[in-house]
Formats: sequence, structure tokens, C-alpha cells
Amino acid sequence: MKYYAHSTENKDKSDWHLLKIHLMDVAKKAREFAEPFQGGLFAYTAGLLHDIGKYSVEFQKRLEGEIGKVTHSTAGAIEAEKWHKLYGRLIAYLVAGHHAGLPDFGSPGNQSSLSARLLASDLPDYQYFKNEIRLPDPSAIHFPQLNIPCSHGFSLQLWIRFLFSSLVDADFLDTERMLNEHKSTLRGKYCSIWELLDKLNGSLLEKTRNANPSKVNHIRREILNQCRGKANSKPGIFTLTVPTGGGKTLSSMAFALNHAKRHGMERIIYVIPYTTIIEQNAENFRAIFGSEDVLEHHSNFEFPEDRLEDQTKIKDKLRLASENWDIPIIVTTNVQFFESLFGARSSRCRKLHNIAKSVIVMDEAQMIPTPFLKPCVNALVEMVANYQSTVLLCTATQPALNSFIPKGYEPVEIIQDPEQLYQNLKRVKVIQLQKPVSDDVLAERLMALDQVLCIVNSKKHARILFKKCSGDGVFHLSTRMCPAHRTEILKTIRERLKKGETCRVISTQLIESGVDVDFPIVYRSIAGIDSIAQAAGRCNREGLRSEGIVYVFIPAEKHGLPPGWLSRTAQVGLNVMNRHLDLLSLAAIEDYFTELFDIEREGLDREGILPLIHEREKELAFPFRTIAEKFKLIEDAATVIVPWDGQSRKLIKEIRHSDFPVTYLRKLQRYSVQVYDDEFQTMLERGIIEEIASRFFVLREELIQTYYLEHVGLVPATELKD
Repeated sequence: MKYYAHSTENKDKSDWHLLKIHLMDVAKKAREFAEPFQGGLFAYTAGLLHDIGKYSVEFQKRLEGEIGKVTHSTAGAIEAEKWHKLYGRLIAYLVAGHHAGLPDFGSPGNQSSLSARLLASDLPDYQYFKNEIRLPDPSAIHFPQLNIPCSHGFSLQLWIRFLFSSLVDADFLDTERMLNEHKSTLRGKYCSIWELLDKLNGSLLEKTRNANPSKVNHIRREILNQCRGKANSKPGIFTLTVPTGGGKTLSSMAFALNHAKRHGMERIIYVIPYTTIIEQNAENFRAIFGSEDVLEHHSNFEFPEDRLEDQTKIKDKLRLASENWDIPIIVTTNVQFFESLFGARSSRCRKLHNIAKSVIVMDEAQMIPTPFLKPCVNALVEMVANYQSTVLLCTATQPALNSFIPKGYEPVEIIQDPEQLYQNLKRVKVIQLQKPVSDDVLAERLMALDQVLCIVNSKKHARILFKKCSGDGVFHLSTRMCPAHRTEILKTIRERLKKGETCRVISTQLIESGVDVDFPIVYRSIAGIDSIAQAAGRCNREGLRSEGIVYVFIPAEKHGLPPGWLSRTAQVGLNVMNRHLDLLSLAAIEDYFTELFDIEREGLDREGILPLIHEREKELAFPFRTIAEKFKLIEDAATVIVPWDGQSRKLIKEIRHSDFPVTYLRKLQRYSVQVYDDEFQTMLERGIIEEIASRFFVLREELIQTYYLEHVGLVPATELKD
């Protein structure tokens, strides 16, 4: 009897996927993926075992069309523990979870736990596997000499995740190769790091030739040269402390590509906190490197068609690359990057093995989420310690992370004299207004200026303040506006600034990090020093004025005061203001983060991720699924789709008649606004939104003029009275 892994529509089975061939090919591919982190033999064994449950008559009948569910992953997990008493459990996690995701070890009372599945006794007979599959000699397997920078448990659970990634990706790719050859042939053909570096150098040379000979551009060239020089250093953790406007995006990419070339690394992963910055940076990278070698991977991204040459082919390649990050340049978010490192689902973890042998650039490193700071920093250190990667922490406001980074992995600063660089690039003066400022007074101040940016701490404050300002050239920005709407407004703002036209902007903090705008005057509601520094980066950005002014003010009204976490950062900011004359100096920034982390010390691992890892680490009993559920950088929120323009209305109409609405999810994200549950429930109860497909909620088009205003976006029913 022949045993098969996958079937096709052909009843003669001539092109069915032989199980033995599938297991051997997956094992070889998984071993290849895991070699960079000393996991080759473990991944190879997992590949041989992952589908042995298909060696049952029951599963083969299912392939032939017989209805019924046959669990096939538990068998390999059980055989893994039989094969090796100690290390078999590590492989059991991989095999048991290769479809459903990494399980918790848990207890026998929980049927989905690994411990319960290892005791399963009602499985179909799969023992024929012994006639076709030869497992490695268990005495030949040795545990790798992992470095332990943080703790044994943390290093081991992360290593299991990377092994899991190797198995899952190998399984997906081998199945795809057999059943979808066209799709398979689109993968893996990209420019080399050498070729990408040549493109960058050519672009930088042209930019230098065309740049005006200003002081700022001279300093930017010096920063670039220092980044290129430091790229020859051995792999490790680096910091790039460059004031906003110093050109750190391209300079950090120059470091990354030169460093990758020097040390044989395979890709650059550019991690950014906000999608607003990602869209801007990814567009710049595509202009330099071409569309085919840059993956923009985040929730709001829609694979483009109209700007690509060979539209269908390149779009399909990028979509495939988003599955496993097999592409030389990835631009992604903190959420996508860190939630993958602590994830459990197969689709989320599949990319992990391709993070090895990478240069990881953490842009705006101060935005690593404070409630998860400790596990995030541990993971970054592990990338250097065990995965042949380098980490670059890139920011104008370097967080004080040294106390969380173990000895031997201390960051190396790229800039020779960061303090002098700060003085050389200093283009703004920060003035703290001593008395609280009312909305009426603030609106008068803003309307008296032709070009000004005002940044506040809440969407509600931004909307109320915007209503108090009127006239041509007044704009509002907040996440109440769908991404497509914000993009259009930002385009208009940039055009007016460039032409010297009237431009007054009231925004939430979304404009602070990396959004390329340049105002002569900025007002910033009281906040943490890092936020104030980011706001200052939108002021006199190009240094074309003798000096820009940033006014820091305390709102007089309650709705203007920062809530929750922002309130604590604002208080620390006030404390630092009282101790430092120059609020944006490196000393003030270090003082700010030191005090903030000291106050928040118990909250730097808010969900207790590290205690969960350590609780039963000696038993190799890890709660992978529980950790993934707790490790959420963004609070869950409901999504409302807005019929904002012709394209969005066309998509909404198509969904109403589609049997597969989920295929529209990515396209609609550019027309979606996140709202919290209480707001969502109110809108649902009042009939403001309707469900057009399962879990697709749309603002009723006849109500859009009431609930989605042209200038401020979505106005929840709970706030209409304002």
C-alpha cells in the first residue's frame, strides 16, 4: 500500500504527494532553515515526524474523500518523546503544533495541552511509518551550546519557536511546491545584499550632488560616513543617536547593508512603531531599491498594482514574501515584529527563522512598548546572542536600556560625539509656558500664525480645538480619520508648507514620529520628554530658519490633560524640566528615561511574560499559547469601515455579494477606523453602523455626513454632545 501526504483531484493518484517523500523533503528543508541557530538535527527530526499520523488507513481514506476528521499531528509528538527521553519533548511541541500552533504544555486535564496529547491512547494505527522512515540515532543528538544572556528558560523557549518556524515554513513550502508549482516558482529570486548596497550608494551619491550646501546637509553627510565606518564592527547591539532631521533613515540603512555585506547576513528588517512612518519610509526604499525587493508588511498595507511594472507577478511575489519574510528588505511594525517573536500561531511564527542572520533596525527605539519592555529587550539580545543578527537602536531620544541589557551585550554608539552632534543640529528653542492655557487662548495664538503645528494628547482635545479654529488652511489629524483620509490630508499639508501658504495643523501625537513636515512654530501639550523631542523634530526640520520655537503648555481644561500612561510620562517630563535648562539635551533625555523606568519598574513586564516562562522551565513546560494571548502590544478594538470615497464604496458593494468577504480585509484597512468596545456597542445599538458580512461593520452611507465629518473623521455617538 502506498501512503500519501496530500491528494489532488485526480482519482488515479498519479500526482498525489507520497508521504515518505514529503517527510524527507520537509526534514531536509527544515534542517537547512535551522542550521544558523544550531538546530539542524532537531528540525530534521521534527520534519520526519510531523506527519507520521498520516500513516493510518483512516487518514488515507480521508484523502480519498471519506468524510471525517483524523488527527495526525499527535502521533509524531508521542513518537518524539519515545525517540529521546529528554530532547524529544522539544520536538513534540513542534510536531503537535505544526497546524494549530504551539500549544501550552499545560496539564492532562486540558485536552488541547501538549501534556494531554502525549497521553493520547485512541489514535489510529500509524506504525507503518517504521517501514519507511528512519529517525536519527538518538545518541547522536546533542543540545547546542546556546549563549544564555538572560535566562535558560527564555533562551530555550525562543529557540523552540525558531525551530517551530523552520518546520512550519518547510512544510508549507514543500506542500506548495507539489500542489501549486506556479506559486512556488515566484519565490526566492531577489537582489543580493551586494546589489542592494550598490543601488543605495548610487542613490546617496546623486542625492549628495543635488543637495544644497547647507550646514544641515554637511552634518548629514558626516553621520552617513560614521555609519559606513562603524559597519565593519563585529555583530552586536548598536545605538545611533541622531537628532530628528539628521537623516538617520538612510544612514541607518547604509550601516545595515554595509554590515550585512561584511558579515554575510541575508536581510535588513526595519522595525517602525507607526504605519504613518512605514508608508513614508517604504516608499523611499522602493524608490532606491525597486518594488520587488522591499516588503512593506503591516495591517494597513494593500499590495499595490498601479505603480508596479509587472503588476501581477510582483504583487504576488510580495504577498508570498509576507508569509515568511524571504526577501532582503522588510519594513514592518513593532506589533508585527514582537508579536511574532512571542506568537504561537503557525502563520505568525512562520517567518521567525528568516529573522536569523539579519540586521534589525529599531527605528524610533524609544517607542518599544514600555509595558513589554523587559521581554522585548530580552528578545533583541537573544537575536545577537544566538541568531547571528545585529540590532541597531535608532532614535533621537535614546532610552536608558543599559540596566536591562546583560553584561557582554552593551550597546556600541555609532556617533563619535553625540552631544556635539546634538549641539550642531540644534535648530529649535523650547519654551515652557508657566500658566495653564485654555482652548480659547490657544486657538487665538494658533490663528495669529500663518504656519503652526499644535500637538495634543487626545483625539477629543484635537477635535474640540479644531472646532475653535476656522478659516483657510486649518487642518486636523487623528486616528479618527481612516488611513486613506490621513494620507490625503498630509499630502495637502506638505504642499501648502512647501509653497509657503497658510497651514495651521491640530494633531494628536501620530504626527510626531518620522512624519516629514517642517513648521516654524510648534505647540506641544505637556508630555514625556521623548514626545516633546519628537514634536521638536517637526519644527525648523531643515534648518532653513535661524531658530524654530516649540512651546510646551499645560491645558487648562480637563479634556486636554493627558490620561493614564500619558499622565505619568507628562509628570516625569515636568520633573525633568525643573532639573534641566535644555529640555532636549542628551542628559535630560537620559534623566527622563531613568526616572520613568524606575517608577514603572514593576510595569515593564505588565502581563508577567517572564514569570510565565520561568515557572516550569526545568520541566521544559512552557505556556506558548498563553504567552501569545497575553503579548498584545495594542489593545483589542472593534473596526468600523467608512465609505469615504468611490473606491471604498465599490469594495463595500462587492463584499455585500461576496461568498469570501475575508479576501477584502486588507484592502479595507485603509478605510477603517478603530473604536473601543463601548463606542462600538453604542453605534451598533443606534443603527449607526451595519454588519454587511460576518464581522464586517460599515458606517451607514446615509449617516456619513453626521458621523464622519470631512475635517475630523469619525465622531462616535458618545461624543456628539461635544
